[in-house]
Amino acid sequence: MTAFLQLAVVLVILLICAKAAGYISSLLGQPAVLGEILIGLILGPSLVDVTHLIFITDTHLGEVIAELGEIGVLLLMFLAGLELHLSDLAKNTRVSALSGTLGVIIPVILGWLVGLLFKMPSDHAIYLGLTLGATSVSISAQTLMELKMLRSRVGLGLMGAAVFDDILVILLLSIFLAVEGGGGGALDVLLVFIKMAAYLGLAVAVGVWALPRLSERISKLPISQGTVTFAIVTLLTFGIAAELIGGMAAITGAFLAGLMFSRTSIRAPIESGVRSLAYGFFVPVFFVDIGLRINILAMDVNAIWIILAVSAVAILGKILGAGLGARLSKFTNLESLQLGIGMVSRGEVGLIVANVGLSQGLLTADTFSAIIGMVLISTVITPPMLRAAFARPTKPSEPQLISDKEVS
Repeated sequence: MTAFLQLAVVLVILLICAKAAGYISSLLGQPAVLGEILIGLILGPSLVDVTHLIFITDTHLGEVIAELGEIGVLLLMFLAGLELHLSDLAKNTRVSALSGTLGVIIPVILGWLVGLLFKMPSDHAIYLGLTLGATSVSISAQTLMELKMLRSRVGLGLMGAAVFDDILVILLLSIFLAVEGGGGGALDVLLVFIKMAAYLGLAVAVGVWALPRLSERISKLPISQGTVTFAIVTLLTFGIAAELIGGMAAITGAFLAGLMFSRTSIRAPIESGVRSLAYGFFVPVFFVDIGLRINILAMDVNAIWIILAVSAVAILGKILGAGLGARLSKFTNLESLQLGIGMVSRGEVGLIVANVGLSQGLLTADTFSAIIGMVLISTVITPPMLRAAFARPTKPSEPQLISDKEVS
């Protein structure tokens, strides 16, 4: 069997299982994304190990699926940005800044204290804290879209806080690695900040001035699905630039691209085309791949206590930190809890930061296993926690959705 046929067979298995698991999860009153992640765990090396079945000889198959999944998360974050409006996010800058900042600082401090409690070297304990500061809102964004709450002020605050979280974590990591490596120190950190500012300024400038004009012209050209292709090219370019120019996560760039397209006249056809492509193929692959990347059997059972401790502070740290930021911004107690829960998931971002620490010798095998366990627990627990938090009755005085438009 050729490498392509092996890929085709595995994709057939993944897509059928993802949709079936999502359907079953919905029947049980849980977000579909929860079922897709759990089926990924079953199909992964923890049980079935679908990419290493007896007829699979392509050693790069897992990498190909992971890369398809990366496209999925970019499309997902683009759609999340497309559902929002820049003006709405601008009105929620205070909660975004406070929740994003405190949602990093408090988990970092708690993670550092846990590291010291388990007698880790100081630099390892600090890096453990930095790992807990990261967040991935792709899981929460999908859940909020299913609940039709992405455009509530909790959803807006959450998406804005994720941007601040990304910026602050990158800055803190850059500072730590510069100091730890004895490099350029303050000059390196300043350069990181300048690159971020340059990227954000460039992205906004292109989005505000160039995209609306280009969108109008391209929509009038006799090109099949030209607007959808233009949107995909743009979101990929924004993602590439986010990493190469801004040193930020590509998902942040994709989110910004969607946010900019939400202002254009071709928003509706773009949403229809990208949504079909995303949810029909790439997004299910992404959620399943989260489970495929985690091998529960490889976790050290002797490190169960550190796994539980790291997971507990990871969850509580985000809820307390981001929730406190929301409360200081005059959100209700329930809204603050909802926003804090939305920041809990670490997903693929947590795995990336952990792998960097392992490669730099800043995490031991036991600590790395604990972080993998934390990523798994925080990712799986976020969707049902969010659904439960939004299922609670809302008081009449509490703010409702930003607009009457529902997210489909």
